[in-house]
Amino acid sequence: MLLEHGPVTVAQVADALELSCAAVRRHLDVLLADGQASYRSAPRRGPRGRGRPAKVFFLTDAGRARFEHTYDDLAVDALRFLSERDGEQAVRSFAERRVMDLVARHRTTVVAAADPVSRAQLLAVALSSEGYAASAEHVGAGAQLCQHHCPVSHVAAEFPQLCEAETAAFADLLGVHVQRLATIARGDAVCTTHVPDTRVPQGARRTVVTPDPAPLNRMEASEA
Repeated sequence: MLLEHGPVTVAQVADALELSCAAVRRHLDVLLADGQASYRSAPRRGPRGRGRPAKVFFLTDAGRARFEHTYDDLAVDALRFLSERDGEQAVRSFAERRVMDLVARHRTTVVAAADPVSRAQLLAVALSSEGYAASAEHVGAGAQLCQHHCPVSHVAAEFPQLCEAETAAFADLLGVHVQRLATIARGDAVCTTHVPDTRVPQGARRTVVTPDPAPLNRMEASEA
């Protein structure tokens, strides 16, 4: 009702769904508490009567996110058109531009670290803020950068240029040649990138950096 007919009042919803106003309010309270709906005062028509002004309810962006979107299909269609019209290099240029825009937002912070492993840890935090749910794990003579979520995995499954551009950008940002071991787009559970650091001896202590969970929580809430 809120998606198709909002903004609507409690009385309008109750009448359309043949529910009591009290029942509708209970449902709306849940949506409001979850941040999936909001409200504002209804426009006044005629003299104001007694009581509080009526409210109209509508979905927030988080509420709309519960309904199916076709953004992935649109992106695939757009890249197919770009490839057919201008060739594979055009797709590659788009992929490079996209990831460089992402990297540029965090370059200053990441390159401030003194070594590739420390940079990988900072990059994991940066990627998590972009919705990739990343972590960096110190393993042996280097680190493993893991992305537990990929917002473009559906598109990258058909256009691996997105993953290739991302890997090249990581290498540039970290200052070492990195190796992609797994990607979600290929069906793996996690995107895993090995970041070498020859200064770290074999058998060094294994540590895990856990980024701020707030970006991941917001992402999960929008997908709920």
